[in-house]
Amino acid sequence: MKQIVQNLRNGQLSLLDVPTPIATPGEVLIANQASLISAGTERMTMDLAKKSLLGKARERPDQVRRVLEKIRNEGLWNTIQQVKRKLDDPMTMGYSSAGIVIACGAGVQHFKPGDRVASNGPHAEIVSVPKNLCARVPDDVPFDQACFAVLGSIALQGLRLSKNGLGDSVFIIGLGLIGQLAVALAKAAGMYVIGTDLDAGRCELALKMGADEARPSLSGDAVASLTGGHGADAVVITASTKSNGPIELAASAVRKRGRVVLVGVIGLELDRRPFYFKEAEFVVSCSYGPGRYDPNYEEYGHDYPLPYVRWTEQRNIQAVLDLMGKKTFNVEPLISHRFPVDEALRAYDLIGEGGANSLGVVLEYPQWTMDRSKEVARSRVIQFKHPASKGTRIRCGVLGAGNFAKMVLLPAIQKSQAFELVSLCSPSGLSARHIGAEAKFEKCTSEENEIFDDPSVQTVFSITRHDQHARHVLAAIRSGKSIFVEKPLCLTLEELREIDEALAGHDHPAPIMVGFNRRFAPSVLKLKKFLGNSNAPWTVSIRFNAGDIPADHWTQDDAIGGGRIIGEACHAIDLATFLCGSPPIRVFAESILDTSSHRISDDQCFITLRHANGSISSIGYLAGGDKAFPKERIEVIGNGQVGVIDDYKLLTYCRRGKSQQEKFSMDKGHESEIVEWSRALAKGTAPIPWSELRAVTLATLLAVQSLREGVPFNLTESQNLIDPQPS
Repeated sequence: MKQIVQNLRNGQLSLLDVPTPIATPGEVLIANQASLISAGTERMTMDLAKKSLLGKARERPDQVRRVLEKIRNEGLWNTIQQVKRKLDDPMTMGYSSAGIVIACGAGVQHFKPGDRVASNGPHAEIVSVPKNLCARVPDDVPFDQACFAVLGSIALQGLRLSKNGLGDSVFIIGLGLIGQLAVALAKAAGMYVIGTDLDAGRCELALKMGADEARPSLSGDAVASLTGGHGADAVVITASTKSNGPIELAASAVRKRGRVVLVGVIGLELDRRPFYFKEAEFVVSCSYGPGRYDPNYEEYGHDYPLPYVRWTEQRNIQAVLDLMGKKTFNVEPLISHRFPVDEALRAYDLIGEGGANSLGVVLEYPQWTMDRSKEVARSRVIQFKHPASKGTRIRCGVLGAGNFAKMVLLPAIQKSQAFELVSLCSPSGLSARHIGAEAKFEKCTSEENEIFDDPSVQTVFSITRHDQHARHVLAAIRSGKSIFVEKPLCLTLEELREIDEALAGHDHPAPIMVGFNRRFAPSVLKLKKFLGNSNAPWTVSIRFNAGDIPADHWTQDDAIGGGRIIGEACHAIDLATFLCGSPPIRVFAESILDTSSHRISDDQCFITLRHANGSISSIGYLAGGDKAFPKERIEVIGNGQVGVIDDYKLLTYCRRGKSQQEKFSMDKGHESEIVEWSRALAKGTAPIPWSELRAVTLATLLAVQSLREGVPFNLTESQNLIDPQPS
């Protein structure tokens, strides 16, 4: 299918063939019939992308701060490489479209194939959109008008925040696309509508859209004159400029105790005095309305109950469509141009010129009928024309094309030169298309079964979100393929039991590897060599200065990321197991008790492990610190020896009264673990025995259960994984 993307480095737009996305759980697969180019927003995005690196930095100082922090923590060279890769990412264009539902993912009950819907899907022939960002299109509303619904909801939310109603006056500053939609919606609500814009043509158009008055460069005094000397009940700013002019005009035009709502992007050097003397309110509108940028609402599909949140972003979109169906909101006058999607680049050339007559530019797509559904399956795979390499390299498929895959593991896989890159999969298709071409895969796909069903694929890399790992491991076992799964192995005891049973059903199952890279770090291997092969028990202390992450980050969700103990502290449990040379047999965990807030506290905890050889290890996974301090420290003491690693850069070891130090470049073992995986595959084995992977996984899962129940747990081979018993 065709999709419009932009290169962030140089601003170049492309119309690419990408794999058709799949309808993941909670999402709706839609064949777009029309999409609207948001001229102001998309032109601004294009202008930013065309700026130099310094120009981009000036526009986004928040990103500069993140880069500087990365340099402190990961070094200049690694940061430069990551920034370059990030700038090479294709960015989707567009966020207001309409089409026909092709399929629905698990958990979607309110839409069915064949439904006509509007969504915030990008400019692409087929899009997969979260269910709460879709709304039904009335039968008599054409798609070229329905595709205005999402932009209409932005205007509607601004008007809702104005708290205006029937007979109130509203002054709209900026008569671009959002401003024109606000004019029409305000008039439909029975308001007295005044508009202004620097462009006289847009003022004339606003009069056609229902404005009572619209003139270029209206002053505050003029607005007062039009409102009986009082000023506007509300001012809605939909302009886009760095100037403070719009906010100054709004302050002079709003009545006493009125309200100013910012929908656009403007300079905000506020003069306190006019707002003070008028007791005027100032509020910033957030896009489509309540739910915007809330992962629980948008990604996970948890709706807000209507009695408590009357107008969510979905209900705003639906309200706009319903007004279209009732013929009280007409956007037909705003459509200035129509282009078939094949000529989309011409459309962007037009808006790039900035002409006022290119206001509502609609892209049109091939007509969809349900008998074309077979095309969807065929279009989920795209073959590249890279020449097949010769030799005995291991043919692999890769699941996942996110940041960790493209910035860490894929470069390590390529550098090893042990693997033939066959197929790259991501559900959206776009990231697989971009990275697959860049890394010279043979093909890319949005369907993971294309990898498991391909007899030529010998091994699979799963570099996806954590909730998919167990499923991929089970699929690999059943298809007879070896698999490297990025940690964790699974999220629940039930999933671990299923993997156990699947392995038991095969006499010679293919090897499994979990991405516990720390044990392969050069500093760790040197420490292990220094400690020797003594059977004496050790005391191991590992401290992660993990840093705080938001509670709504996907890794904090038990069902998707498993939480930070399962998602990252598992590294420390594996490292302790490796350094002790013995699997854990008992685990206890306890976190801070913070009665002053409802913050997550699992990620500020200590985990104590007893190992089979008598060793004991203590893991401090601590998110309450500061990122300027080194992240990880490992101490091993016993048998008359002490070994300490600071952030994998400095190794200190002491024995017989003598102390030595050795410096390393920052290396957490990602490249080495891939090399060891390839060497093990050549022998039909795995770098870490399954019994050890299982014990580390079980200890991690029970550490979380120990946090919940406040008791330690024993680990034994015969332990009932469904109902583990405390010790």
